[in-house]
Amino acid sequence: MSRFASLSEYNALLRGGLLIVAALFAWNVQAQDRRDVREPSLPTQVCATLASKGDTDDTGRIQAAIDRCEPGAAVRLVAAANDGRFVSRPLHMASGVTLWIDRGVVLAATTDPLAYDRGQGTCGTIATKGDGCAPFLSFSHTQGGGIVGDGTIDGQGGAVMAGHRETWWQLARRAQNEGGHQNNPRLIELEQARNVTFYRVTLRNAANFHVALNKVEGATFWGVRIDTPADARNTDGIDPGASQDVTIAHSFIRTGDDNIAIKAGKGATRFVSILNDHFYWGHGLSIGSEVNEGVSDILVRDVTLDGTTSGLRIKSDASRGGLVTRVRYDGVCLRGNRKPIDFDTRYDPGVGGQHIPVYRDILLHDVSGTDGALILRGYDGAHPLHVTLNGVHFASDATWNIDNAQLSAGPGGVSPIPAGYDLSPARGPSRNCDASWVPFPTDHTKAH
Repeated sequence: MSRFASLSEYNALLRGGLLIVAALFAWNVQAQDRRDVREPSLPTQVCATLASKGDTDDTGRIQAAIDRCEPGAAVRLVAAANDGRFVSRPLHMASGVTLWIDRGVVLAATTDPLAYDRGQGTCGTIATKGDGCAPFLSFSHTQGGGIVGDGTIDGQGGAVMAGHRETWWQLARRAQNEGGHQNNPRLIELEQARNVTFYRVTLRNAANFHVALNKVEGATFWGVRIDTPADARNTDGIDPGASQDVTIAHSFIRTGDDNIAIKAGKGATRFVSILNDHFYWGHGLSIGSEVNEGVSDILVRDVTLDGTTSGLRIKSDASRGGLVTRVRYDGVCLRGNRKPIDFDTRYDPGVGGQHIPVYRDILLHDVSGTDGALILRGYDGAHPLHVTLNGVHFASDATWNIDNAQLSAGPGGVSPIPAGYDLSPARGPSRNCDASWVPFPTDHTKAH
């Protein structure tokens, strides 16, 4: 069945002769996570329950419990009478094992750079490369399992590093000013993992990316909250890279960089669903900038972007470009964005290369926003953007910035109409976003 609102709408497209939009029907059947994804549940089997002991090093007992746990069961962290804090060095998850973090529990990452160092002595320093730290939590070649519960994982990015005089975030900002690379640990990393689930957990204050996926097949993020200050550099929310069949649903993300960044630097990323999510401060819902191996079959539906700098964003350049195709944005509300639509093939205009970005078969349907810059910038006349606008409404003072783009309008049209384009005006009222805006939830009873 088509992802259009109704069969009558699809028939109207055919009758109207809008061939480009009608062609989208075929690929939209597949333009999403191919799994049957439903709301997860908390584990029914627990292999170990660990109570907090305050600011002690809990690494040994947590890792031992994970290693001994049978697949399909959970290690549950619970709060003691007056304390729910665990502190740990890096942890390695096992196949099929779930880490269950109870309400009121905080699993805090150690602030000691030596605990993350990969053996080169660069973690917690500025260097010519930025890969000197292992992540706090890793899923490597695992299948099943995940992280669930109403508790929190805290990366302590704003805490002073042990043996240093600055925080992880201050190091990252200093690296930017000095032209080097900060060596800060990611909070969670999935490497060649399959069918991993994150449910209801809060992730906050990562020193670097919150969740990075590489060569993952099947990942579900449902009811997850990511909460980090807007000025914390390089603290992306969720970054699917070289992965397929990923769903991010009913989640709330505010962070210091991309709220989501879909990447394809080490392999193609495809079949991703982003559903019923709310994004607050951050750099937006992004594809790129590494897309050289190709991004395709992406569905974004019923999403709000409230105060992100960019809104719906596709970014790349000739040093890391590739094909981005079959992307559908459906039912999106935007407000307070500098660039509500930001599709740019010259993300870094100063770089060269032969990896030309090509964006095509991009559909915006039932998208409403306020003011700001609406950017559609293809690479050149031989590599234009191909975008269809169907029921796209922005305020009258929103400004289009278009270069090397081929645009078509569906029956819902577009407003304001870009100058120089013979497109249908928007028909009917814009999407009513009044009920869509919700504050970032600070209480799990409101989020779930």
